Amino acid sequence: MTTPASELPPADWTETSGPVAESRITYLEMTARPSPRRAPPPLDAHALIRVEEPPVAYFRWLYHYVGRDWMWVDRRRWDDQRLAQHLAAPGYALYVLSLKGAPAGFFELVALDGGQRVDLGLFGIAPDFIGRRLGPFLLDQAIQLAWERGPQRVTVDTCTLDHPKALILYQRFGFAPYATRERLVWPLGPGLRGLT
Repeated sequence: MTTPASELPPADWTETSGPVAESRITYLEMTARPSPRRAPPPLDAHALIRVEEPPVAYFRWLYHYVGRDWMWVDRRRWDDQRLAQHLAAPGYALYVLSLKGAPAGFFELVALDGGQRVDLGLFGIAPDFIGRRLGPFLLDQAIQLAWERGPQRVTVDTCTLDHPKALILYQRFGFAPYATRERLVWPLGPGLRGLT
């Protein structure tokens, strides 16, 4: 069996980086706006804020903090220029949930196909806040904000390296799987392990 070029080790990976992880990605969609679930908000003081013009360094920190236990490595491999272009793209929005003033989770909405599709590109709860039932509340907010943009469909994907309840949560809120694919995920090389 040959490995597709997209599955070959990235340039930063070395033998000391650790073993490759096998993952199955599930792609999900929602083709009609659901009735608001209105998941209960956190009991503690909280705020959901859209970050206007997110700085690259801030996004890198947030991405690492929320995704470090789930092998979020793709955006860590992007250089500053590519990441800055992504964050400044038309129709891009980053929302951060704070609990008692501390970042507790975030999601991004990405307009695609001329605005006909909104992708929930990233969604996650910070490790220090998992177990406080913030996921349903944050996902409810993300779905409502995505549909307010007037798309024909809202999409999201998750994989077997994400939180074990991620796929169940998306389906519970009305997303339906439409495709899957297998993927290899390579640990970061020594030069990318720190926050840059």
